[in-house]
Amino acid sequence: MAKKSVASIQTGSKRLTKAIKMVKSEKTGAYTFVEQIMAPEDVNDFLKK
Repeated sequence: MAKKSVASIQTGSKRLTKAIKMVKSEKTGAYTFVEQIMAPEDVNDFLKK
């Protein structure tokens, strides 16, 4: 993982976070971005995968 980014998003009464991480493909060696919107408590688990 070469890069990670986290942005906070507020929608109504829920607080959400959009996490973006860069993942290297094993087949081609190219990097792709994986984005997911989740609760702030789940960000560290997402980035460790």
